[in-house]
Amino acid sequence: MSAIGAERSRPPLVVVGASAGGVEALRDLVSRLPVGLPACVLVVLHVPADSPTALPAILARVSAVPVRAADDGAPLRAGEVVVARPDHHLVVADGRVMLTRGPKENGHRPAVDVLFRSAAREGGRDVLAVVLSGALDDGAAGAVAVAARGGRIAVQDFDEALYDSMPRSAARTVPGALRLPAAQLAALAGDWAGAVPRADGTAAVTEVTHLEKETAMAAMDPGAMHDHERPGRPSGFGCPDCAGALFEIEEGSLVRFRCRVGHAWSADSLLARQVVDLEGALWMALRSLEERAALNSDLGARAGRLGHDRTAARFGENAAEATGAAELVRQLINEIGGTTGVDEIGSPSLHE
Repeated sequence: MSAIGAERSRPPLVVVGASAGGVEALRDLVSRLPVGLPACVLVVLHVPADSPTALPAILARVSAVPVRAADDGAPLRAGEVVVARPDHHLVVADGRVMLTRGPKENGHRPAVDVLFRSAAREGGRDVLAVVLSGALDDGAAGAVAVAARGGRIAVQDFDEALYDSMPRSAARTVPGALRLPAAQLAALAGDWAGAVPRADGTAAVTEVTHLEKETAMAAMDPGAMHDHERPGRPSGFGCPDCAGALFEIEEGSLVRFRCRVGHAWSADSLLARQVVDLEGALWMALRSLEERAALNSDLGARAGRLGHDRTAARFGENAAEATGAAELVRQLINEIGGTTGVDEIGSPSLHE
């Protein structure tokens, strides 16, 4: 049951999100989860769509708590760890796990924010959201949703995280977030789950007006997809995934974007993707200019051999102009290199 004031039909939820450097942090956390944990732990690690489903086996080797890959429709059970599958969002609804191929968020599927947002809708204050190592700000929007519905937020200690951007971003957007090493986050999960009272509707909850719609979009709900009203206001920016218009959503200090078909972007992820797209466009321009210079040079040499000196000179000028423009583009590529500030174009390793 999704209503916060209703009798709880599922255990408390510990939702964990990680990206670059997250395998090590997940091992530290899961290895210290207590047997008989009175909560269900759900894990999203950002991985490529074609990645092997190796994470459950890696975590199971160090865990005293059962670890399994998520199965669509499986009930949420206390005392186990459920790991998202590659290329599928992990959504919780009505006491069960849902696997969907809904629109990507920040270029990811599975996405941390999708899990966090659906857990906030499902569990309200019965949710502990944990943000581990990762680049950019994935998980921040989901943490805001969890906190707004009365749940708790914890982040990996910045000094311990291999990539501290994700935990820093979550802590910045939810100032009350706890900051602990991964090993201590496991103890926190056990203590918190054991102390969660049965939901009675008395908790202070801030309603997130677009929470239902955004969760439904991630679940590929036809009603949400066909609803022409979108959260936020038109931003004037285009979606990198589908080129559709992006709508700007403000949540306190957090600004993010979502397009008509549901692709979602944080400001940092959108900037990083724009840099990637810009570099790709510049490489295409460089290739075109180099080909133009080579073709004009060949045509100029041919014209010279035939004694057409004026034509040869014109082709030579064209070749020089193209070469000069190519050099400018090459300099631009060098200048933007490394400006993404992230490694999200790469992916976390699933090997020990």
